[in-house]
This record gives sequence, structure tokens and C-alpha cells, in this order.
Amino acid sequence: MGRKATEIIGINVEELIKNLNCALAEEWLAFYQYWIGARLMVGPMRGEIEPELLLHASQELNHAVLVVNRIIQLGGTPILTPEDWFKYANCKYEAPIDPYIEVILQQNLDAERCAIQRYQEIASLTNGKDFATYQMAVTILNEEIEHEEDIESWISDIIRLKEEFKSMRF
Repeated sequence: MGRKATEIIGINVEELIKNLNCALAEEWLAFYQYWIGARLMVGPMRGEIEPELLLHASQELNHAVLVVNRIIQLGGTPILTPEDWFKYANCKYEAPIDPYIEVILQQNLDAERCAIQRYQEIASLTNGKDFATYQMAVTILNEEIEHEEDIESWISDIIRLKEEFKSMRF
């Protein structure tokens, strides 16, 4: 990072880089959780939801790119090995052992809620102190909030669909 940019940041850069590496680990795990879950899931509305989950996966990958770029701009080193993802991540990865769509969606919802917390913390830490990181965090936070809303809506739709099916008389 340039000298002037370093001078104007009003926070501990090493601590910020550590937080960003945690976010980076979580983005990689979120990418894979979305991607593999979308490929394996079964159940109602799969055809409509799968392409959306794959879109979410690509957005998580884009978040990782933004975070890596910011870590490098700050003079840090991004996590270099996948083995470190689990060491840094506070948001847990849930393997899609049960491929039923509601289970997959709930796993992704839990991850999104954790990501929302992570980026809220980064935004709060950098607000008024590091505008570049703050702007990045808010941008990602807004997408994570959108993902949460999407997933909540799909779960609600599936529940409603199942209730309507139960009430049908054959």
C-alpha cells in the first residue's frame, strides 16, 4: 500500500488483514458449499433454484477476488492454501450429506447469516477510517443480504408448496 494510503488509515492494518483473511476463507467455503449443493440437491423447485444457487456461488467467488485484492493493496498476504480455510473461517462449511433442497437451503442460509455478520463487523471497523475497505465491505454485505432474502423466500415457497400438496384431495 502506498505511503499516503497507509498514513490515512486510522486502524491497525495487521488486524484488518487478519479479518479480511477470515472473510476470504469463508468466501471460498461459501463458494464450494453453494456450488456442490446446487449440483447435488433434490426436491421440489430444484429446476428453478439450482441456477440461482450457481449464480450465488459465482458471486461468492467474486467476493473472494475483491477481498484478495484489498489484502494485497493493504500490503498483506492472502491465505495461500485451502488447508488454512478451516483455520481462519468462523462461518462453518456444511457438507451436503443430505441433498434434500430444504436442507441445502438451510445450510446456505446459515452461511449467509454468518457472512452478513462478518461484513457488518468489517464495515463497522473501517467506517470513517478506511474508505476503500469500508466500500468493499458494504458492497459485499448488500449482496449477502440479498442472498439471505432469496433463500428465505425459496424456503417459504417450498413450505407453502408442501402445505398445498397436503391439502389436496385425491
